[in-house]
Amino acid sequence: MSIISHAQQPNHEAYLQHLITQAQQKHLSDEREWHLLLHYRKGLFGGYESEQDDPGFFLSPNGKTDPVDELNATLAKLFSDELVGRSRQPAQCAFIARYHWLKQQLNFDPTRLPPLTCERFHRWYEDFEVQSISLIFPSAFLNNPASMFGHTLFRVDQKGQTEQTRILAYTINYAADVPPGAGLAYPIRGIFGSYKGYFSTIPYYLKVQQYRDIENRDIWEYRLNLTENQLRRFLMHAWELGNAYFDYFFFKENCSYHLLALLDYADPNLHLTDEFVFWTVPADTVRLIVSKPGLVSDITYRPSRSTVIKRKRESLPAAERDLAHRITQDAKELTSSTFTQLIPAKQAFVLDLASDYLRYRIETTDSPKQEWKERNRAVLTARSRLRIPSEEFTVRPFAKQPELGHKMHRVAIGGGWRNNDTFEEATFRGGYHDLLDPEVGYTPDAQIEMAAITVRHYNRADQTRVERATLLNLLSLSPIDSVFHAPSWKLNIGMNTIRHNDCQLCSNGFIDAGIGGAKEFRLLKREVLFAFAETEANVSKAYDEMHRVGGGGTVGMLADITERWKVMATGTYLRFPLGDKSDDFRWYVGSRVTLARNWTVRLEYNHRDRDNDVLFSVQAFF
Repeated sequence: MSIISHAQQPNHEAYLQHLITQAQQKHLSDEREWHLLLHYRKGLFGGYESEQDDPGFFLSPNGKTDPVDELNATLAKLFSDELVGRSRQPAQCAFIARYHWLKQQLNFDPTRLPPLTCERFHRWYEDFEVQSISLIFPSAFLNNPASMFGHTLFRVDQKGQTEQTRILAYTINYAADVPPGAGLAYPIRGIFGSYKGYFSTIPYYLKVQQYRDIENRDIWEYRLNLTENQLRRFLMHAWELGNAYFDYFFFKENCSYHLLALLDYADPNLHLTDEFVFWTVPADTVRLIVSKPGLVSDITYRPSRSTVIKRKRESLPAAERDLAHRITQDAKELTSSTFTQLIPAKQAFVLDLASDYLRYRIETTDSPKQEWKERNRAVLTARSRLRIPSEEFTVRPFAKQPELGHKMHRVAIGGGWRNNDTFEEATFRGGYHDLLDPEVGYTPDAQIEMAAITVRHYNRADQTRVERATLLNLLSLSPIDSVFHAPSWKLNIGMNTIRHNDCQLCSNGFIDAGIGGAKEFRLLKREVLFAFAETEANVSKAYDEMHRVGGGGTVGMLADITERWKVMATGTYLRFPLGDKSDDFRWYVGSRVTLARNWTVRLEYNHRDRDNDVLFSVQAFF
């Protein structure tokens, strides 16, 4: 690297002052691109503040809130050989996108401000051999709080790569630096920005292994139409962001938000981050990018290993499906007449399926059994003897791409009857999806509801009250079969209105958690039967001791009647031996009909103890 010292630049102060004057005359500190480079946002009460939180990202002590000071300080540092940023390089190299933008705007004289040879950046850039950028969306994964809403990252596609070799490309990823085993502490601390978020460059095959093979998440890939100049701007700013951290906020400044900022700088006409004021959900960012005319050129689906196994099993008759499963349990089945009588192509398919499952068990288990590896070797040996290629098998996703799904927020207007009174109500839900919502674009049999509130007016009582509120409602139904045995689970925290003892309309705070199992059937179209063992705690003035704690169980069914009509029914019994000694019989029947992607109607019946409630509502997603 060629470094020009201060001693070699005796006249740099005069030229620096000339550049600063030029920048002031051109109002460069007010330019959108300068604000994008420094991540400035207008404050509520005027002025600017950068979303960047690492002091090393700024070259002025006031740089976080003063675009003018930061621009002047940046121009000064471009003459210096001082090492800055986390990467410890001269400013021309550490903040190379800033340097090139200012050079373009001010037409630097190379004899008075000599350019440096930034070897580290150029090696990094050339290694990409960039041809295009793809936005990658791994679907939601409820068993990891960090991935409940899905994730987004970028893949840098190289020249000459094919769909088969793109797995060898590199990614640009933004994520919180979370200690191992954080669990539910992650979203709680993440809400308040207690983690630092960093950009990183990771081989794509490692991310595929994590998402597709271990966490069983389908992956959607969106090839973006960016010009050569936009690609270079994208990577230059990505290089700069490797120099610093942002405070990571789970709902707003998360994996998707700061990735969109990269695209905004690549093409300042996009204005992507401006669309997200209070929260940023990965599926919404995908929806936004797809909505931009001409920005997405191609969409590719990369199924998870579990999806591949399930779809292959579905394609087989029951006898061959059972045979493939028996092979995974006992390699002696490879010599059985049931197997040897199959035609070679069918033998190959059954062996491929058996190997897929054994590799899945080996790679997703902390301590895989040695016999699994031995059986897989026997299966692969038998497969190699056939000497025929595997047939092309098209895997259909269980959940379509996220941009086809309903929007995140929901409002509902409804009315109905409760006991001997009628009511009207309005509901707002901040996010995200429940089991009766239209399932297109969302993880099947999974529910995430947050920040929901219902206000209801009772006509005979002439009373308006907060009827229900949901802080967090998570539910994961994982159908069990001969291959997959993941448990189902749920967690619900919120408030509802109950009738208990002498209190007709009492507020009741609750927390409910359960674990259980689910089973899928195809008697009509698709049905999932489920059961939970659960525990619940309540707090309300309706109880003798202001609280009660107990447990019990729930059984239920979720059924697709048609593409647009879905039904859910549950029955619950809970006994409360602590606090107010009582018990509850509850049942619920709900039916949803989809009118359009973002419009549905519901009819629901709730029974709880001596309380009966019928509700008809119209729901809109936005």
